[in-house]
Amino acid sequence: MSRSERNQMSRRVLLASAGAAAGATLTAGVSVQAATESAAFGPVKIRPGDPRYEGLLRGNNFRHVGRPDEIRVVGSTDQVVRAVTEAVRAGRRVAVRSGGHCFENFTTDPAVRVLLDLSSMDEVGYDADKRAFAVQPGATLGQVYRALYKGWGVTIPGGGCPGVGAGGHFVGGGYGALSRRYGSVVDHLYGVEVVVVDRDGTARAVTATRETNDPHRDLWWAHTGGGGGNFGVVTRYWLRSPGATGDPSRLLPASPQQMLECVLVWPWAGMTEQEFTTLMRNFGVWHEHNSAPGSRSAGLFGLFLAQHRKAGYFTVVAQIDAGLPGAEGVVTDFVTAVTAGTSVQPIVNSRRTSPWVHKATWPGSGELGDGATRRYKLKAGYLRRSLTDRQLAAVYRNLTNSTGGEESGMYLLGYGGQVNAVSPEATAVAQRDTVMKAVYQTVWADEADDAANLSWIRTFYRDVYADTGGVPVPDDVNDGSYINYPDTDLADPAWNTSGVPARTLYYKDNYPRLQQVKARWDPRGVFRHALSVEPPGR
Repeated sequence: MSRSERNQMSRRVLLASAGAAAGATLTAGVSVQAATESAAFGPVKIRPGDPRYEGLLRGNNFRHVGRPDEIRVVGSTDQVVRAVTEAVRAGRRVAVRSGGHCFENFTTDPAVRVLLDLSSMDEVGYDADKRAFAVQPGATLGQVYRALYKGWGVTIPGGGCPGVGAGGHFVGGGYGALSRRYGSVVDHLYGVEVVVVDRDGTARAVTATRETNDPHRDLWWAHTGGGGGNFGVVTRYWLRSPGATGDPSRLLPASPQQMLECVLVWPWAGMTEQEFTTLMRNFGVWHEHNSAPGSRSAGLFGLFLAQHRKAGYFTVVAQIDAGLPGAEGVVTDFVTAVTAGTSVQPIVNSRRTSPWVHKATWPGSGELGDGATRRYKLKAGYLRRSLTDRQLAAVYRNLTNSTGGEESGMYLLGYGGQVNAVSPEATAVAQRDTVMKAVYQTVWADEADDAANLSWIRTFYRDVYADTGGVPVPDDVNDGSYINYPDTDLADPAWNTSGVPARTLYYKDNYPRLQQVKARWDPRGVFRHALSVEPPGR
């Protein structure tokens, strides 16, 4: 391998390990009360013909581009209330964008006439009245991590892409490299402020918390994994771990100081199907045996980054808080287990310790494509155990065919641990006995290649789940999918022949309760998209 090839491989490994895990200058320690005294940004109304219009149409995925009558950039809850009120009165469909990383066309549907851009609502601070950290939806994960770290030395177990907005990430559940140790983001969600629309068309802001005597508690519950764009516009989140007391530095999990990362890279050249499937099976079996809440190994986050053969290599990554007792030994045991019974040696086998805040907030990590070419499609599934032998054969077959590309692949990400300490009905996240997530991905540059890439990933996914109608129907191996990785194919009978609807794959037994919340808080169906929660009877 040449030096240039090795450098390119190193860059891709770093990007993949950060992104699969998953701005403005912040003043650490600023209180919400003090921050909101200053004049809010906006509102700014941008319509076709405005020189800014084309530049603000696109989110992160350039496959989806809408043509709304207006992009309304808002800077406060009051501005959101007014914008929603005007849209409802005019009969114009409204959609909400914070970070813009939605994988499907939820905010770019041709029916959307008003796009609310919340990216300027990005405050992060401590709210003394609620004894919780307040985060506005436009704050990116990188901003959240940096502010919590600098001000109080705490964090949340969110995703590894620092450019993702809190708005959509939190409401869908939120997870990342610290979730096996600390649970999902919503396991630390104390409250939400949501702009809702009453039956008479009146828009208003409602605060809902997890307090058992809160009359709005059902609205809080729906935002603990119900997914964005379903019930209203979230204008603020409050975060505090259940049972946490004392000063602010004790109200959320302590942030790691140093992260230990081990990276193993194997070449596809000379890799047999038996060697590859043994490695992937071992990875899954390790997670079957090491994903109990509070276990010694629950602090380790593992990733199997199975790039297509055309990429030239595939990667296994392990990340752990270097300050945990026996961290080096946990990583060594993991590597030993994953490589057991194999003979092909990795071309990279490295361990490195780096400051957690640097890794968590590095601007380039986690983004798909580059600044000019961001077209992609992702699909996903939860796993209760290792993939079956038939599924592993399907993975190998599709990763070594002639139709995949260098930026195509399938990833396994460690899950479980403390996530599984929470009951399925306690939050809207129903998958609480899983050990991994599987993510299927393809990224490309040109619109002319859309059909080929979509065909590849759809065929791959259907092949892996051929025994259950082409989708991850909950059973002893699979457990549905993750709403923050929305995939409209799950609602398409051409690709989902299981007879199990998308709503069950995403929400399982929690869906009827979400429907009741929908009926109460969005009776007019103002907030909707291709996979949105429907009111009872639909």
